[in-house]
Amino acid sequence: MNDNHTRNALIYRQRWLANSILTATDDHPAVVLTGPRQVGKSTILLREPSLSDWQYRSLDDFNTLAAARDQPYSVWQGSRRIIIDEVQRVPHLLTSIKKAIDEDRARRFLLSGSANLLLMAKVSESLSGRAVYFNLLPMSFSEMVQKPPSNLLARLLNGEFPAMGVASEKVADPIPLMLQGFMPPLMSLARSESYLRWWEGYIATYLERDLRQLSQIESLVEFRRVMEAVGLRTGQVLNQTEVARDVGVNQPRVHRYLNLLESTCILKRIPSFHRNRTSRLIKSPKFYFVDPALAIYLSGYHTLALLKTARELGGFFESLILLHLNIHSDLLIPAGRIYYWRTTTGNEVDFVVEQGRNLIAVEVKLSHAPGYDDTRNLQAFLKEFPETRAGIVVHSGTQTKFLADNIIALPWTLLA
Repeated sequence: MNDNHTRNALIYRQRWLANSILTATDDHPAVVLTGPRQVGKSTILLREPSLSDWQYRSLDDFNTLAAARDQPYSVWQGSRRIIIDEVQRVPHLLTSIKKAIDEDRARRFLLSGSANLLLMAKVSESLSGRAVYFNLLPMSFSEMVQKPPSNLLARLLNGEFPAMGVASEKVADPIPLMLQGFMPPLMSLARSESYLRWWEGYIATYLERDLRQLSQIESLVEFRRVMEAVGLRTGQVLNQTEVARDVGVNQPRVHRYLNLLESTCILKRIPSFHRNRTSRLIKSPKFYFVDPALAIYLSGYHTLALLKTARELGGFFESLILLHLNIHSDLLIPAGRIYYWRTTTGNEVDFVVEQGRNLIAVEVKLSHAPGYDDTRNLQAFLKEFPETRAGIVVHSGTQTKFLADNIIALPWTLLA
């Protein structure tokens, strides 16, 4: 097994979520960090200075994996603070961790995995009342350029608007960023050919390794076709029967594949918002891949020129904004929840962010100059839910301004 993990000599770029994780280890016997592969979980665990005196074990190591299966207590024997990486590889290990916590509440476990352990029933039952959960996402644009998190989302939820006017800094063009992606390893790649090779390798590793560790898949080719069909429907309410017909499989299999994509943190399910429980609402969820570049790659848009002409481009931009809303929502205490809203009469708001009783409604427009006409759906939402603190039109331009009563236009980088 591994000894105390060593600090890498390379520069460590701390993620925004790291402080929340570290604080939680002071108060809770188990902290669980999940997220898709390559998002930076192991980097935090191995290189965060505050964790340098924790024992590190990875179930990717064959000897550690064998010990976890046969003699689970040996994995943390003699350690008061232990990190166990890739814990989803031995789910029954969580039962032994539960016993260890109950025997000694002062012992601390920091567990990490590339599967959403909250969606794995046995895991969540084992750690019930003992663990807190964090989900690490790809990097935000501001993290990429090494800026601290803003509190704009929290202020908007409290009914506070930002200053109006033209952005003081150049607003980044979102389209090249969406083609590249926001996974940390992509930051060191300079050419589009390198991005393409990286994403192809990422998908291959996911299909051939990660997925097979969790479930038996009848056909990996078939599974990839489902992924491609979902990518092309980014931002839409997903009709699983339609996907099944287009791919040539039955609907129950599509449903199972979607659940697997979600449980491995690759796909985000966005439920509909129906606080008033009206029957006039569309209640099926939307699905978005965790990184817009993954959906774009799967959809076959491999050059900037092709992407700029894509009919799905608006949906991909929605995916970019959702990523950043999720990142900022996860920093709130309590965390914000994200929904979409659509009525059977055609009114639709891309995202609704809820924290407690506070609401904001968000429309996403890939436009440099949104106007009053872009507020129609937001006005319908504000009329239905007058307690909403603000309506926001997030756009790709440079100006923050009021478009209508309680509705503002906001450059996307201010939420990034």
